[in-house]
Amino acid sequence: MLEAMRTARGLSIVVMIVTYAVLVHHVNTSGQSSMLGAILALLPMFLLVITFSLKTTSRLVGISSLLIFCIVSWFAWSLVRQHTGLIFWMLDITLMSGLLVTFGWTLQRDQKPLCVHFAEMINGGELPAEHERYAHKVTVAWVVFFAMMIIASTVLFFMAPLATWSFFVNFLTLPLVALMFVVEFIVRRRVLTDLPTGHILDAVRAYLNNSARTQ
Repeated sequence: MLEAMRTARGLSIVVMIVTYAVLVHHVNTSGQSSMLGAILALLPMFLLVITFSLKTTSRLVGISSLLIFCIVSWFAWSLVRQHTGLIFWMLDITLMSGLLVTFGWTLQRDQKPLCVHFAEMINGGELPAEHERYAHKVTVAWVVFFAMMIIASTVLFFMAPLATWSFFVNFLTLPLVALMFVVEFIVRRRVLTDLPTGHILDAVRAYLNNSARTQ
């Protein structure tokens, strides 16, 4: 029953992401400012503010943050409606930059590469030296991938029609991420031996369980 609930929740998230992408692409290809476009442009930021408000230990800070966001959105509403495409691009770049920094930060000398950390979660402990070097290279590969996505998104946004950029961001980003996972999996199976039987979802579950215990 619990597994069925998790599956249903995962499918619901996928449906919401796909629906949002379709609606954003529709707004971008319409060529007209609209209330729907403004709502979609502000929705990710609204969800972030709501999440922060619910998680913060200070109710005053949470309510104040939500109130400030609503006031700023009200005054900037007309501007948002006129520049939804630019806001969608900024949201995309912000997401990719956040992922790039998250992976890249762990490549510092005093940090553990993020993919090494995930691999250790799957392995249940420290990795053999060869596996650790490989996981380090995978972390570098993801940094390069996110950097290339940022460059491609920016070039398409400023040099190509908005509809072309929108199609790339909304309908090709996730398939490219999935392709990255597939290619890495194939390379890993060819390069390394005696691999643990787990996969990336096991690492995600372990990370979520560890986060829940530490809260």
